[in-house]
Amino acid sequence: MALTVVVRSGDLVAPASITFDAPRVVIGRGSGCEVQLPDPSVSQRHASIRQRGTDYVIVDESSTNGTYVGPVRLSPQAPRVLRTGDLIRVGRVWLEVRVEQAPVTPNPKLATREIALSLVASALSADGAPARPEVRVKSGPDTAPVLVLMEPERPYVVGRGPGLDLAIDDPDLSRRHAELTRRGRDILVRDLRSKNGTYLRGERLAPDLDTVWPLDVPLVVGGTELVYDDPARRVLEELEAARDERMSLSEPIQPPVGVETPEPESPAPPDEEAPAAPPPKSVRPRSPRAFSGVDLLVALLALSVLGLSLFGLFLLFRG
Repeated sequence: MALTVVVRSGDLVAPASITFDAPRVVIGRGSGCEVQLPDPSVSQRHASIRQRGTDYVIVDESSTNGTYVGPVRLSPQAPRVLRTGDLIRVGRVWLEVRVEQAPVTPNPKLATREIALSLVASALSADGAPARPEVRVKSGPDTAPVLVLMEPERPYVVGRGPGLDLAIDDPDLSRRHAELTRRGRDILVRDLRSKNGTYLRGERLAPDLDTVWPLDVPLVVGGTELVYDDPARRVLEELEAARDERMSLSEPIQPPVGVETPEPESPAPPDEEAPAAPPPKSVRPRSPRAFSGVDLLVALLALSVLGLSLFGLFLLFRG
C-alpha cells in the first residue's frame, strides 16, 4: 500500500498531494524533507512517517510546536498508527494521510518543491506582494518584454521569431535562440544552437545542454541582457534558514475548510437505569464499656488465685 500525503492548508487552488512508496517520509521546513512545509511554526525536521509491516506510524521528531493527530498531541518519539483519512497538524499546517493503492509520484522531491513554492506564492499574493517568477529585459534594443514562468517543466522559447514565448526585437538574436524551463526552484537555460550564443558570467553555454541560471546573474542572448527574479524562491530560502517560531498556546488553529476534527473522547455517562450504589456506612469509634458486677467478681477471683499461687511458692521454697 502506498502513502499519500495531502496538504490541506494554505490558499492553494486545490489540495496538493504526493504519493510515496518509501520506508520513511520526513515532514518539515528544511529543504531536504520529503514533505516541505514553508511555515515558521514547522520545525526543520518536524515529524516522520515510518512504515512498519503493513502499517504506517507517525513520530514527532521533538518539534518545537508539536505534532497532532486530530486533537491529540503526540509525545516526542512515541509512534502512533495512522489510518486513512487521519488529519495531522504540524505547527499551523494541516495534512491528510491516505493509505491506499495509488500510483507513486514520479519525482517526489520535485513535487514537494513545487508545493512549497506554491504555498509561498499563495501567501505573497494574498498579501498583495509580487509572487510570480519573471524574466525581463535589463538592457538591449528592446526593453519592454516580460515573461512569466508560470508552468513548471514547460520549455519557454526566447528568440526573434514571431509567436515565441519571449519575442525580442534584437537583430543579433536567432529566430529560436534559447529555452528556459522552470524546474523546482531553478531556472534551466538551453542554447538552441544560436548563431551568437548564450552567455552566463561571460562564458558561452554549450548547445542543447541544460544549465542552471543563478539568481541575480544576467543572461546574455545576442545583444540583449536578461535578468529573472523569483520572490517565492527568495522567501522560501529565508524560511528554510529561519529559526522555529514558537506558537502561543492560546492561538486558534482552524482545521481545513469542510473538515472537522473529532473531539477527544470523554467517559460515558453512568447508566440512569442502574440502581445507585448505597452510600458506605459510617463507622463510629467504639466508646469504652463500663465495668459491670460480673466483671468485678471475675477480677476478684483472678486475684485470689494469683495470691494463693504466690503463697504456695513461698511455703515450697521455705521448706
